[in-house]
Amino acid sequence: MARVTLDTLALARSGDKGRHSNIGLIARTPAAYAFLAHALSAERVAAHFQPICRGAVVRYELPNLLAFNFVLHDSLAGGGTEALQSDAQGKAYGLALLMMELEVDEELLATLPAR
Repeated sequence: MARVTLDTLALARSGDKGRHSNIGLIARTPAAYAFLAHALSAERVAAHFQPICRGAVVRYELPNLLAFNFVLHDSLAGGGTEALQSDAQGKAYGLALLMMELEVDEELLATLPAR
């Protein structure tokens, strides 16, 4: 097993939906998607964003795209027009998720394309 950051397995894009944010996470390979389907729960993402996410985290699966969409409810302190926080639109949340560390089997890591 190796400890790696999530960006080893996936790409991300994030943004705002009013006072909520969403993170689209796209696995680099079908094997990475299968691993993330088990390893990256809504609860784990909620724990990662615990300091800023005041509501539930919901995970939507998009297996045909090898992707997930995580909606972080009440994470933007009112949203882009109301919040005084530095990222009132959640644009950096995808990058923040990609910095999460995971224990990954080295066999899976060997199947990933070079970056």
